[in-house]
This record gives sequence, C-alpha cells and structure tokens, in this order.
Amino acid sequence: MASVHSNNEELETKEMDTRSMSSSRNHSQGTPYIHKVGLPPKQKLFKEFTNTIKETFFSDDPLRPFKHQPKSRKFILGVQAIFPIFEWGRGYNLLKFRGDLIAGLTIASLCIPQDIGYSKLANLAPQYGLCKYLCYSTTPSSLVTDFLRYCCETETSLLLFQTFTDSSFVPPLIYAIMGSSRDIAIGPVAVVSLLLGTLLQNEIDPTKNPEDYRRLAFTATFFAGITQATLGILRMGFLIDFLSHAAIVGFMGGAAITIALQQLKGFLGIRKFTKKADIVSVMQSVFQSAHHGWNWQTMVIGASFLTFLLFAKYIGKKKKNLFWVPAIAPLISVILSTFFVYITHAEKNGVEIVRHIEKGINPPSVNEIFFTGDYLAKGFKIGVVAGMIALTEAIAIGRTFATMKDYQLDGNKEMVALGTMNIVGSMTSCYVSTGSFSRSAVNYMAGCQTAVSNIVMSCVVFLTLQFITPLFKYTPNAILAAIIISAVINLIDFQAAILIWKIDKFDFVACMGAFFGVIFVSVEIGLLIAVSISFAKILLQVTRPRTAILGKIPNTTVYRNIQQYPEATKVPGVMIVRVDSAIYFSNSNYIKERILRWLADEEELLKEAYLPSIEFLIVEMSPVTDIDTSGIHALEELHSSLRKRDIQLVLANPGPVVIDKIHASHVANLIGEDRIFLTVAEAVSSCSPKLVEEA
Repeated sequence: MASVHSNNEELETKEMDTRSMSSSRNHSQGTPYIHKVGLPPKQKLFKEFTNTIKETFFSDDPLRPFKHQPKSRKFILGVQAIFPIFEWGRGYNLLKFRGDLIAGLTIASLCIPQDIGYSKLANLAPQYGLCKYLCYSTTPSSLVTDFLRYCCETETSLLLFQTFTDSSFVPPLIYAIMGSSRDIAIGPVAVVSLLLGTLLQNEIDPTKNPEDYRRLAFTATFFAGITQATLGILRMGFLIDFLSHAAIVGFMGGAAITIALQQLKGFLGIRKFTKKADIVSVMQSVFQSAHHGWNWQTMVIGASFLTFLLFAKYIGKKKKNLFWVPAIAPLISVILSTFFVYITHAEKNGVEIVRHIEKGINPPSVNEIFFTGDYLAKGFKIGVVAGMIALTEAIAIGRTFATMKDYQLDGNKEMVALGTMNIVGSMTSCYVSTGSFSRSAVNYMAGCQTAVSNIVMSCVVFLTLQFITPLFKYTPNAILAAIIISAVINLIDFQAAILIWKIDKFDFVACMGAFFGVIFVSVEIGLLIAVSISFAKILLQVTRPRTAILGKIPNTTVYRNIQQYPEATKVPGVMIVRVDSAIYFSNSNYIKERILRWLADEEELLKEAYLPSIEFLIVEMSPVTDIDTSGIHALEELHSSLRKRDIQLVLANPGPVVIDKIHASHVANLIGEDRIFLTVAEAVSSCSPKLVEEA
C-alpha cells in the first residue's frame, strides 16, 4: 500500500503545475509534513495590467448588471445609472411622498431663518439670504460675509446679490435627479463657505472690484463641479480619503469657533467690527467696543433666544420623537422676536433690524464665468480645493446615513451628481453646494424616503422668497446671530476629539494642528496644516513600518508578538521577526537595518546569559503584500550580512506577489528553496526540531 501510495503521489506531482500552492516536500518517515510555498499561475503582462486597473478603479464591478442583458435593457440600465431617479421613481407612491413632504417642510422651516441671518450678517437685505440658499454655509464664512457687507454699500449690491436666487431651487433639483442618497439634504456647509470666502478674498478685493469677485466665485464653483465630476467619471474618489477624519474634525471645529465669534457683532449690537477672522483680532475688536459699542437691548434679545434655541436642541437630543422641536425653533424665534420688536419699536433704541426686503429671481450667470484671462487659473485653483473639501464631507454624510438605513451608496455616482449640480449651479448664480450634516440629520429624523424632500424644501424657500419675505421687516439682527451661533455649536465635536486622543496620538496632533491653525491664523493655513500632517502620517507609516519579535505560545504551534503576549517563549538558536508592511524603496533599507539591530540586541542578551547564539533568522512575511526591486536588494544584502555571521536566512509564508518576485529575481536560489516555508511553525521545526521540542 505504501508503494502504491508513493506512485500515486508521484503521478499527481507530475500532473500538478509547479506553481501549485501546496505540493509537498520530500520527507522521511517520522519528520513533520512540510508544505511547499507555491508560485501563483504566471499571468501575461497585459492581463496583469488590466486586472490591476480593474481592482484600482472598478473594484465594485459597475458593469456587472449589464452582463447577459439585451440591448434595450442595457440602455435602460445605463439611463438609470446616470439618473437614479428613473430607478427609484418607478416605485414611488403617496406614502413615500408623505414622508418626503413632512421632511421637506421641516428642513425648510430650519433653513429660512438661517438664510435671512446670512444676509444680515453681511448688512444686506434678507431676501439675499434666502436667494443664496444652497450657496452659502448654514454657518457662513466671516470673510464671505465681509464681502457681502462691502458690496451692500455699493450701488451694485442689488444686482450682485440677486444672482443667488436660482440657487434656492436649482442644486437640489439636479441632485434629486442624479444623486443616489435618500437622506442627504443639499446645501452649503460652514467649512466650504469659510474656505471659499478666504481664498476668494486673497485674490480680489471685494470693496474695489465686486463684479470680478462675484465672477471669480462663479468660476471657482464651476471648477469645483468639474473636479468633482471628473473624479467620479474617472473613478478616482479614493483621493478624498487622503484628508483624514481627525484633520476634518479639527478643521471643522476651528471653523465653527471662527464663525461663531464673527456673530458677536450682531449679538452684541456692535457697529464697527474687524474684517479679520482670527480669534485675536476678533476679541480685540469686541473688547475695544465694550464701553461705547454694545447695546444692552440687543444683548437681551440675543441671549434670550440663544438660550431658547439651545434648550430646544437639548430637548431634541433627549427625546428623539421630538426631533421637530429644534428644527422649527429658529423659525419660532424669528416670528416671536419680530413681533416683539414690532410692538415695542425697539429699533428706535438702537436694536438693528432687517428693514426692507426685496423680491426677485436672478438671470443665468454662465456669461460671468472666467473662461479666459488671469482669473481662469485662480478660479481653477480655488475650485479644486473647495470641491475636494465639499466632496469629502458629502460622501462622509451619505455613507453615514446609508449605513443607518442599510443601503449601498455609490461614491462615484455621488461625485458625478455633486459635480453636475455645482457646474449647473455656477451657471445659475450659485456658490459651491454639498451635503449638510445638520440638515441631513433633521431630514432623516423627519422620515424622508427619497431625494424628493430636497425638492419640497426648495419649493418652500422659493415661495417664501416670492411672497413672504416682506413679513420679516422687523426681524432683529440679534436673533439671526443667535440662530447661527446655535447652528455651528454642533460642529465642535468634543467627543470625537477625545476618542481620537484615546485611539491615536498622531491623529490628535493632526486634529489640533488644523484646529489651532484655523482659529489663530486663517482657514487656508488650518487646511494646509491638516493636509500636511495627514501626509506626514502616511509617509511615516510607509517609511518606518512596524516590526516585531515573535515567540511561541505555550502548548501551541502559534507564534505571536512577544510584547503583546509576554508568555510567548523564544526558540533557542532561532530569532523570528515579522515585518508588518510591504517592502518598497522608501522603507527597504530601514527594514534591513531594523532586523539587524534586533539581531544585534538579541545576540548581546544571549551572550550575557551564556546561551547558544542565533543560528537561524526567520522573517515572517505574511503581512508583506508586495515588494519592489529595492526590497529584493535589501533581502540580498540581509542574506549577505547574515552569512558573514554564520546565520541562515529563512522566509515564512511570502504572499503570491512576493514569492513570484523572489523567484523572478533568483533570490529564492540565493536563499535556498528549502529555506522558504508556508508557516513559521514549519520553518522552526525544519531548522531546529530538537530546539522546538525543548521550547
């Protein structure tokens, strides 16, 4: 039977490809069964290249639904892929519309008073706040508001700010047709508005050249949309992940504080206020006007309603079924404060009010975009930065709510939808729009079913602009400042910062760097710090990967990090090192030197304890996903250094890519085929079986 078995085994071995993953080595009776590390099937260069491209850009296999379908069906699927409304619209019914209607009305009641507040922060008529909905942030940029304030002092202010009207309904309509998220409420966000306003003002002085400033804003929005759509079409959305979550938390927290401090002008009734955004300049302006610039009636109105708004938020958090309370609280505050000022004529005592409100719709702005000249490059640069930040937040929000409702969100489709929305928006007098977390949360809690809730919200804002805006004539500026302050508080996420500190100290450094950069210097410096630290972390992890000494877990054949498992024992005469990274040109020399340092330290300890010296160095390569030519050379140099010390280099469990390159470079012959093993346990048992038994 043994002879028959041996013959069968030899026949199977001949029939099996030499690149098989688990053919057996010759072994004598009584020795452990040793598996051979097989090579993967050799692929043709073109096929290997196409597979790499597919996994990089088409990992979700977007063309899979089109397989084995007739041409007519493929056409329908293609239209649905570009315009998801034709997919979910087939099953739309009155029950879903009821949920979307309630959600749309709820978020509209939240956005209307906020939009009026944006305009008054800029000393503009409130209709401009409503007009520019989905153009400015729910917590507008102080620098953008400076620009608005400057322009309202010119005769062109009416024309300038009426250009924002169409943005109250165009962006959400485009997204409703092309977007795949059911829960995102489209609108401006604090970070994007603050960033956009800063970068624009660095290029053009809005007081001297308001028309070109406005045109540059539309140009930046156009290129923000182009950037977003291009990333989606080329399926390069993975680029947005280079801005870490920790950096975003710090950046948004700093922006929130900067914006809130800017509202002290309206909250305290200060007439002369700094145009700078850093915290030092703002606080100097506030305290310098304390003796003669503060208005106590304004402060009472602001403090009272800010307390009411914060209490409403508290109720909404404590009782989820009362989510509508904080949603309608801003509108209630506007109505009550307006009525109070009207009956008391508080404006005669120095309380600033909205006053006259204009109505109207804007013409298209396609002719105002810079397609030539010096401002083209500047608009492109600003648009790329703003577009990437807007994209990062929108995708994060969309994924959050998609996970909560258990449906899939196609990130690349979202990028195309957001990009198209901003391209069209730039041609209809809009600034960069994206998903707003606060409004999306309200939208979700209100029971939205589809993107129709965005359409409902847009229609309500449009009708408000057309028919209701004159009723806000006596609205005090203090209540608008209070609304904005209460809105930005949620952007300061203390719990997230604490969690970041507990998990990763380097991430916390990135978070705090972005935070302090924004509040003490400027938005662009804060963003630069955030990106720089994020890239520094990536470079540090790539160039200085982790390595570990492994030991044997008692009564097992498992080898683990001796720092994580102190009970793990070292095998006498054998040192086992694990490399926790791919080996590239950027880290190959470090890995080689680090292994040699491990070896030198270990030999020193053994010498002091009068124990046998190291005979075998086993490199556990399971985590090594890839290796380049520099890595191959590092292995050759390591082998050469070990030979001079009479130490044998052994490799354990190299992956398919690594083992293929090791054989292609003839390093396998240099080390020895019999010194490459499937597991650490097999390597140890083969190199030093008696020592293993003793261990």
